[in-house]
Amino acid sequence: MDKPPVLTYKTVMSKLPAVRFFDRTTPPHISTLILLAGMSAIVMNMFLPSLPRMTAHFETDYGIMQLSVALYLGISGVLQLFLGPISDNFGRRPVILVGLAGFLLATLGCIYAPSVEVFLFFRMCQAVVAVAMVLSRAAVRDMFEQDKAASMIGYVTMGMAVVPMVSPMFGGILDQMFGWEANFWALFILGALMLWVAWADMGETAVKSGKTLTAQFAEYPELLTSPRFWGYSLAAGFCSGAFFAYLGGGPFVGSVVFGMTPFWVGIFFGAPAIGYFFGNMFTGMFAQRVGINTLILIGALINAAGVALSLLIFLLGAGSPISFFGLMTFVGLGNGLVIPNATAGMLSVRPHLAGTASGLGGAIMIGGGAALSALAGATLNEATGAFPLLYIMLATALAAVASIMAVYARERRLTRQNSPF
Repeated sequence: MDKPPVLTYKTVMSKLPAVRFFDRTTPPHISTLILLAGMSAIVMNMFLPSLPRMTAHFETDYGIMQLSVALYLGISGVLQLFLGPISDNFGRRPVILVGLAGFLLATLGCIYAPSVEVFLFFRMCQAVVAVAMVLSRAAVRDMFEQDKAASMIGYVTMGMAVVPMVSPMFGGILDQMFGWEANFWALFILGALMLWVAWADMGETAVKSGKTLTAQFAEYPELLTSPRFWGYSLAAGFCSGAFFAYLGGGPFVGSVVFGMTPFWVGIFFGAPAIGYFFGNMFTGMFAQRVGINTLILIGALINAAGVALSLLIFLLGAGSPISFFGLMTFVGLGNGLVIPNATAGMLSVRPHLAGTASGLGGAIMIGGGAALSALAGATLNEATGAFPLLYIMLATALAAVASIMAVYARERRLTRQNSPF
C-alpha cells in the first residue's frame, strides 16, 4: 500500500496561488500582515501616556493602574499557547477574524468600565488581539523557508515599528485634548478597520493538520525538548524583556522622575521604535546574507550596551530625559535584530509545527515580559528613581546574550556529531 505524500513547505508553497490584494482566495498581501502586526503593537502602548491620568480617574495607585500593561501581557502570553495549535487545526483566517471581533467587544468594555477592577478585566480581554501578531508571523513562515522567512518577518515588523514610534505621541495628544477614553475609541475604530481588511484579504496559508486539538497539544514536548528552540525563544524573550520592563516603568520615569507632561512622555516614549525600525530593516536586508544567529548575537549585544550606558550615566548623576529615552533607541535596535531572526529560528526548528512554535515562543516571550513589566512597576518610586528599571533591563539583556551563545554551542555540538571524523 502506497504511503500518502509527505507535505513539505516547498510543496505547500508551490501550491499556494499568486498573491492578489483584497482577494481572500489567495495568501495575504504583505501590507495586510504589516497592519495585523501593527495592530498588536498599537494596543500595547498607545494609551501608556494616559496612565497617570487614568490613575487619578479611577482613584487608585499607579502600581495598580500599571497592571493594565502586565495583565495584558500575561493573558496575551497564555493565549499564545493555544492560538498556534488552534490555527494549525482550523486555519489562520478564521482564528484571526474571531480574535479581532472579540477585541472590539473588549475595547468597548474598557471605555465604559465603572471601576478599575472592571477596566482591568476588559483590558485582559483585549489581549485576544494577540492573534494578529502570532498568526501574521506564522503566515509568513507558511509561505517562506527559514532565512527568507526571517527577512520577510523583518520587513513585516519594520513596517510595524512605525506604529509604536508614533502611537504614544498620538495617545498623549488624544489624552491631553479629549481625555484617556479617546485612546480606546481610537483603538476601537482601528480594530474595526483591521477586521474588514483581514476579512477582505486574509487568504488561508496553513495546511490543516487533520489532528485533534489534543493531538496538537501533545506535540508541545517535541518543541520543549529542543535545546535550539529554547535558545531562540529565550534570546527573543530576554531581549524583548528589557523592552517590556521599559513599557512598565518608562511612563513613571518620564512623568514622576523627570516631571514630563503626557504629551512629552508620548513624544519621548517612542524612542525605542526608531531603533526597532532600523533593526528590522537591517534584518530584511542582511538575514539571508549574514545568517540569523549572527544578527541575533549582534542585536543582543547592542541591546545590553544601550542599557549599560544609560545606567552608567545615571550612576554618574547625569541622567536626563535625553540620555534615558535616547539610549532606549539601542534597546529598540537590538530588539529589531533579535526578534525577527529568533522568531524565524524557533519556527524553523520544527517547520511542521510553525503555528504551535509561534504560539509557544510568543507565550514565553510575552509571559516573561508581563512579569518584568509588573516587576518594574512595583519597584519604582520617587526615592529609587530609574535605577530598579535599569538594573532589571540590564540583567535581562545579558541573559539574551547568554541564550544565543547557547544556540551557537548546540549547533557546534550537532556539527561534530554529524562529522565523519
